[in-house]
Amino acid sequence: MDDELRPALNPDILAYICVDVETAGSIPSEYPLLSIGACSIPEPRRTFYVELKPDKPAFTEEALNVSKLSLEELAQNGLPPAEAMLRFEQWIGETVPAGVKPIFVAFNAPFDWMFINDYFERYLGRNPFGHSALDIKAFYMGLAGVSWQETSMREVIHHFSGQSPLTHHALQDALDQADLFLKMLHYSNNAN
Repeated sequence: MDDELRPALNPDILAYICVDVETAGSIPSEYPLLSIGACSIPEPRRTFYVELKPDKPAFTEEALNVSKLSLEELAQNGLPPAEAMLRFEQWIGETVPAGVKPIFVAFNAPFDWMFINDYFERYLGRNPFGHSALDIKAFYMGLAGVSWQETSMREVIHHFSGQSPLTHHALQDALDQADLFLKMLHYSNNAN
């Protein structure tokens, strides 16, 4: 990242973890979590990616068409959810400085956090992120002074990066969202 884009922020930035998920549907009580991508916000970036063995059979065609993931392939090659969540928790512990609580960051955080929280609680009995998340859409809404309807990925990308929309690969999307969020943080620092 260019030095002029490297924000001078409070120490919380060391705890920011950008997360993206791909799922087989809209709610974790009915549809499985299929993949998790995560990265540290500050650079040098540390990354995490895992594909999970589906823990329930339900899916929507729309969700699978978006992610391009196959339930059959994941049933054969995905990690069992408990193992996947344990690896994710360990990665978070290695990524965030000791004694610092990790901060979950995502574009449309309620959706991604809902699945991550459900899987951490069901399979490990704990969520290292706790019960909160920083939503990039809401951050942009406050930063730009726009309405909620003006916080789509297309709108935000238009104002901050000009890049193409997300790929729907969880790790690549987490990386792209982290870059976008850093640009917003830089903008907010320079605006003050």
